[in-house]
Amino acid sequence: MIEDRVETFDAIIVGSGQAGNPLALALAKEKWKVAIVEKAALGGTCVNTGCTPTKAYVASARAAWAITNASNLGIEVPKSPKINLKAIKKRKDQLVTQTRLGIRNSLADSPQVSMIRGTATFLDKTRLKVGSRVLKSYKIFINVGARPKIPEGFEDMDYLTNASILQLEKIPEHLIIVGGSYIGLEFAQIFKRLGSKVTVLEMGDRLISKEDEDTSEAVHKILEKEKIKVICGAECLKGKSKKSGGVTVSFHKDRSDKKISGSHVLIATGRTPNSDLLKPDKAGLELDEKGFISINEKLETNLPGIYALGDCNGKGAFTHTAYHDFEIMQDQLFGEKKKTLKDRITNYALYIDPPLGRAGMTLFQAQKSGKNLLFARMSMSDISRAKEKGETQGKMEVIVDADTEQILGATVFGTGGDEIIGTFLTAMYGKISYKTLMNTVQTHPTVTELIPTLLQQLKPLEQ
Repeated sequence: MIEDRVETFDAIIVGSGQAGNPLALALAKEKWKVAIVEKAALGGTCVNTGCTPTKAYVASARAAWAITNASNLGIEVPKSPKINLKAIKKRKDQLVTQTRLGIRNSLADSPQVSMIRGTATFLDKTRLKVGSRVLKSYKIFINVGARPKIPEGFEDMDYLTNASILQLEKIPEHLIIVGGSYIGLEFAQIFKRLGSKVTVLEMGDRLISKEDEDTSEAVHKILEKEKIKVICGAECLKGKSKKSGGVTVSFHKDRSDKKISGSHVLIATGRTPNSDLLKPDKAGLELDEKGFISINEKLETNLPGIYALGDCNGKGAFTHTAYHDFEIMQDQLFGEKKKTLKDRITNYALYIDPPLGRAGMTLFQAQKSGKNLLFARMSMSDISRAKEKGETQGKMEVIVDADTEQILGATVFGTGGDEIIGTFLTAMYGKISYKTLMNTVQTHPTVTELIPTLLQQLKPLEQ
């Protein structure tokens, strides 16, 4: 009987991502016997193919850009920088390995935690199969993440994803990127600065369509200024590997068929949750129309005792949202049971250069809310610190509820924007009046010191 070979745990965690690992340690601290199942490398997307490696590449690309543009600040560099992708990759690999090792050691140091390698699939509501092993628990936490979504027309060709592009050791001669959103645009600028010719193909009529139109337009101009070719409205995309080497991508635009050839193609058309790998139908686990695991504000699925955290629940696709899921789960299990998804304020960054930091509502979202709005915008070219650094591209803007004086949303698109947005976010979480932030005295010379000035310029926004 299969039941004779069942291993029973107080909790099973599927996936060692940014919610799964801290949850395993938190449960172990409470003396739970925990199994954590991982089919690939420890740490999930963030550690292995997301935040850590890509931001390491961003730093290398930024260094190359700074050298190339040093003459703008009066520094004469006799030659263009020599790019060593093998060395860049080696540095990235070392950072990833160090982080993985830290995770492995922290889990191994807990006698309550059993690390089990392999792909987990449901047998029923309480049992999972991993290889030849059967695990059972009445508490199952799913943290399986997501993977690149490959559109029709590219399945039978050689393509790169956000993971495989990080394994290259030679700079692509001409990198074609299919997808003009956050992942695609970051890699576009990285590899352009490292020496590739880069073309971005976007099906929609503008880049990063979740942002306001003027933000999309500003990003478009910044990329084109760096000689990245951007083609929007590219429909019916299909890819083909050439026998002689390289790739060709065909598409339809302006009522005609077009083709573009390059050395490599990167698919960056979004992510799809890994929930299907679990065989959720075996347990009766409900998924939404996009394949994300359906949950309530407490991360509970339709099945008692089964929870979904991180990218696979569709409530956030970031490390910080996954970790917040862990915090919600910890509070619901062992705390005051007050933390829920309702506590979360949307925030993220686009790590092109200059970076885009976003918190709360976009202007479009705020206008649809029906609230009485105040709005202000300031160009980075009006900020002394930006001018002193020679980095004046971008803007700052803020949206306020005129009735409650609460900040509804903010954008800092410019030098330091990914860090500065935290000032707005802190005020939003603190539910303080915008007037309090407006009356603060910030350090000079910084970009942050213009936040009070920006707030002083608030004016009623016509609906």
